[in-house]
Amino acid sequence: MGAGHGHGHHHGGSVPASRRAVVATLAVLVPLAVATLVMLVWLWPSGRSAEPAGAGFDQLGGTVTAVLPGKCAQVPEGAAPPDPATCGHATVRVEEGPDLGREVKLALPTGPGTQPFAAGDDVVLIRVSGGEDPEDEPGYQLSDHDRTDALWLSAVAFALAVIAFGRWRGVTALVGLAITFVLLLAFVIPGILEGEPPMLVAIVGAAAIMLTVLFLTHGFTLTTSMAVLGTLASLTVTGLLAYGAIGFARLTGVTDDSSFMLGFSTRIDTQGLLLASVIIGALGVLDDVTVTQAVTVTELAAANPSYGWRRLYRAGSRVGRAHIASVINTIILAYAGASLPLLLLFSVGAQPLGEVLGTPVIAQEIIRSVVGTLGLISAVPITTALSALVASRRGAFPGETAQPTALLPSTPSLRRARS
Repeated sequence: MGAGHGHGHHHGGSVPASRRAVVATLAVLVPLAVATLVMLVWLWPSGRSAEPAGAGFDQLGGTVTAVLPGKCAQVPEGAAPPDPATCGHATVRVEEGPDLGREVKLALPTGPGTQPFAAGDDVVLIRVSGGEDPEDEPGYQLSDHDRTDALWLSAVAFALAVIAFGRWRGVTALVGLAITFVLLLAFVIPGILEGEPPMLVAIVGAAAIMLTVLFLTHGFTLTTSMAVLGTLASLTVTGLLAYGAIGFARLTGVTDDSSFMLGFSTRIDTQGLLLASVIIGALGVLDDVTVTQAVTVTELAAANPSYGWRRLYRAGSRVGRAHIASVINTIILAYAGASLPLLLLFSVGAQPLGEVLGTPVIAQEIIRSVVGTLGLISAVPITTALSALVASRRGAFPGETAQPTALLPSTPSLRRARS
């Protein structure tokens, strides 16, 4: 009797509340999506970026037919001696380009980290075009092993594992990953290279990635919408914090060869580039936390329909705190892992810790980690509060199951509400 009464009640009472939540969510999301689309079109690179500085040589494929070991050259005093396996010459058959099928004898590359070559190896050759005189014949250099096959195999194994475990969700996740790559390589990077403000390009790119990928992967539900809104709010917090921290720590964004070369050869705002990298980097961990929070609160509401907003928020925040504690460790370890050679270099130089932490490279990573973590911490209360607000409205009546309410108007709850 009680349950039946509840059911009869919920057709009239709670659906408008859930409908109110859908309308409110769409009222925020639709303008955001439209604004992102407009900015994407407006900032889309026109392809007028500077010519790359590496013109003048082509990379071609080749196959090693024979390796002739030779004597290693003298190294200066104090330098590490080369591996004897990397000294000598190799005969290489050119597999691409105008000299197809020609065999050339090339010196083996020596130096730190060089892999030995053997007959039958697929290799990358660099063809340096001749000088001023058209009679000069192009020279070749043996550059590196050809890793194309290994990379393709890894990619296929990765895709199969994701699909085998995630099934349809896995497929949508892979499509989402492809969209992320396209937006980064076709919009964010060329946009910054054309001299657009890196911060603006990063925010628009991050918003576009997030709106498409989150909805594609997790479906058009209120739960996902709360995760999207939470991510956007936290990204804004992260961007503002990063802007303040980079100015406060007087970081220029020029720390390594690549950023120095960029600042030197193009008109790129390196400080803005650092800001952009913080925003894109934060997005990766943020969507993890926000989706978890939104789904957790939805499930809590489904399991305990009597929970109001406060109890849902408290329970969700407990999960969030545990998650943040582990994610912070993830972030710091990821940064430490990425800058391991650098940390080793400092240890070799035996600099005192204070000096090491003050160097631009390390200071930049510290600021990046701190700002990213603060943005993450802000994500939990924001997303939990939003999700609890929607979920408690939805599960306010006994006997009602808190199904993820879809945003598309074809949902039965909205049809019922209309009838």
